[in-house]
Amino acid sequence: MSETQVIRVRYWAAARAAAGIAEEEVAVAGPVTLAELRAEVVGRHPGTRLPDVVGVCSVLVGERPVSSEDPAAVVVRPGDTVEFLPPFAGG
Repeated sequence: MSETQVIRVRYWAAARAAAGIAEEEVAVAGPVTLAELRAEVVGRHPGTRLPDVVGVCSVLVGERPVSSEDPAAVVVRPGDTVEFLPPFAGG
């Protein structure tokens, strides 16, 4: 598998705390849906709060916000970066 056949996943704030890492690479054979990618990363971190946290995160694919779209319809391609950004408190 070539190095371009990975999706880089970045976790921010509470998502980073839940996953225990700031980022990881997910090897893929080709394009996947955001729903499939989310299931994969949640499965990599069993027994954590990650499923709950990513469920409320804003999501970027590259620089494009996709949180309002159906995760089953959002296509993520090898080479993309996906970022999970939990809601932030502040003023």
